[in-house]
Amino acid sequence: MTTIRARILDRMLRVLTARPIDPKVDPRAFRKKFDQLAIRLSGKIKGVDVEKCNIDGIPGEWLWPKGVDHTRGTQGTLLYLHGGGYILGSPDTHRAMVASLVRNANTRALLIDYRLAPEHPFPAGLEDAAMAYRWLLDQGIAPDTIAVAGDSAGGGLTMALLLSLRDAGIPLPSGAALLSPWTDLAMSGWSHITHRKRDPMISLDGALIAARHYLGATNPTDPLASPLYGQFNGLPPLFIHVGGNEILLDDSLRLADRARAAGVSVEIKVWNGLPHVFQAASFVPEARKALKEIAAFLKTQMTAKSISEQTNAP
Repeated sequence: MTTIRARILDRMLRVLTARPIDPKVDPRAFRKKFDQLAIRLSGKIKGVDVEKCNIDGIPGEWLWPKGVDHTRGTQGTLLYLHGGGYILGSPDTHRAMVASLVRNANTRALLIDYRLAPEHPFPAGLEDAAMAYRWLLDQGIAPDTIAVAGDSAGGGLTMALLLSLRDAGIPLPSGAALLSPWTDLAMSGWSHITHRKRDPMISLDGALIAARHYLGATNPTDPLASPLYGQFNGLPPLFIHVGGNEILLDDSLRLADRARAAGVSVEIKVWNGLPHVFQAASFVPEARKALKEIAAFLKTQMTAKSISEQTNAP
């Protein structure tokens, strides 16, 4: 049974997304409106310092708990990839949610403003994510103390990043957290159809339009665009949270099944009655609980190396 505030969120989203999306409208025309809505739902930022940065030409920002010397990175480093269908979103829209992860995991996070479609279609976002990750390694940060996380398109981008790093022989991060990841841009899952009326956040038409903007001429089953179609052997542990009401439910369920079949450690939790990326709504109790669980996973993964070293020290 969902809480009253979760049901209020559902009603709010249905009202805000009631108008059909015009496929002819350039996404740039409604980015500002999306940003305002996301910021409104996410609430205030507490107990975290924020500093703008530039990672080899990629805008971004560092977030870290107040009172912590984040330059040392002893509590681990989180690379966060925001959602927004590859056409929307920015550090502004996701700062509050990432700040909650930072506080709960007692870590620092790098939140990048990767390039968006249609101006910059696939693989621009993936290239930016890979560049940011390699930059962290170039700073001398051990991959075992790095984790990657993302929501929606950012969750799919997180998986695509893992696949591309593995295939390039680059050391992988300690783990990845996926919040309602969009892993199948071909939209072949049953939930894309069966949950059309249950999902108050994403419409099938809206998802297809976003995919068209991002993919361009790319095959929608290309594993680096739709990681559901990739090979998952050798990937680090995955932690997946998904709402039970969303059309992307099967994107998570099938991903978890295929990753387990490849020998990857996977933990998945379906939040029944909750919408897409409900974690962004700070006023919802389930969102706060979910972020604490995700932060606990991230903290465990990023600190496992240092704990092992202490245990094995003479």
